[in-house]
Amino acid sequence: MSDAWWTWAGAGLAVVLVGVGLWLLLSSRAEGRHATTRPTRDSFRPDAEDVPPLKRLAVILNPTKLEGDGAVEKGAITKVCVEQGWDEPLFLPTEEHDVGFGQTRRALEERVDVICAFGGDGTVRAVAQEMVGSGVPMGLLPGGTGNLLARNLELPTDDLARAVEVAISGRNRHVDVGWMTLDPYEAHLEEHVGEGASEGQRRHAFLVMAGLGLDAAIMSETSEELKARIGWTAYVPAGLKNLLVERFKARLIIDDGAPMELRARTILVGNCGKLTGGINLMPDAEPDDGTLDIVVISPRGIAAWASVIARVVAKSDRTTKTLDRFRCQKATVHVDHAQQVELDGDIIGEARHLEVEVQPRALIVRTESGRSTSAPSA
Repeated sequence: MSDAWWTWAGAGLAVVLVGVGLWLLLSSRAEGRHATTRPTRDSFRPDAEDVPPLKRLAVILNPTKLEGDGAVEKGAITKVCVEQGWDEPLFLPTEEHDVGFGQTRRALEERVDVICAFGGDGTVRAVAQEMVGSGVPMGLLPGGTGNLLARNLELPTDDLARAVEVAISGRNRHVDVGWMTLDPYEAHLEEHVGEGASEGQRRHAFLVMAGLGLDAAIMSETSEELKARIGWTAYVPAGLKNLLVERFKARLIIDDGAPMELRARTILVGNCGKLTGGINLMPDAEPDDGTLDIVVISPRGIAAWASVIARVVAKSDRTTKTLDRFRCQKATVHVDHAQQVELDGDIIGEARHLEVEVQPRALIVRTESGRSTSAPSA
């Protein structure tokens, strides 16, 4: 072979070697920059399991307060929830043997975000009793003739959709809870335990007002049908009937003070001051001030009753022989003979001995402003 052939062969080999070298060099650089495969666009999308669940509302509702089968009310509540980006609500109806206690416990077990009471003041009280200390906010939906807690907290009582909006997006307000124990040293207490309440429970919560004597007699003798037809004026006939019933003797102990001997027609213990019909019996009472207000009413005749009524209408806070006022964190009441007892309008039995105390700011309620007018007492 000639020298020229070897020259061309060498040049070709050199070109091949240079090409291989350049390919290896470029490949190594590319591997360094892109050592892993670029993820696909879908990999940036979260899996369904990573999407947080929608918030959910539970509604403990009293079927007797619904129109027909309740489709209208349930539809209105569901509509607001969906519009607010919440899941469809969990509806738990009360029953004859359980007025809301067990349903509320179930709602708490379901870990819902807000629990609403739709019914009368009795339904509200049962739901609240189970929610004390749970940390879950409570919503109040208008469903009864009284709606006393809602009125005291200035919540909507005639607009269901607006009430649901407040329950979902309102602000939290921590309110006090009153507790009453009836005849704590007697064995027959089981008959006073609220329907559906925890077994062996001997304390009853109240949110607005508790009382014995005249007010309980009025509540006992006023029918639900009459209240549904004519509202708060349904209480007037029973009130007139019991206006001059014989007064009872009572011994009252405020906090750890000395016993006071009294004669009374009714003794009321309030966490809030406003009653049915817009009556403000306890002008200084606030639902989050850490205290209970007590009113002892004891007029002897019609003229004395007129004086009491005038003072209540004028929102006078003066203490007289016919209307005594006290404030406390706890109190004990003994009466000479058994009296009917009511909590937030519900008759819970008769008793001769009552113990009441306040649990400050123990319940969270959704309100429009969340305002707290008073700091809790020490």
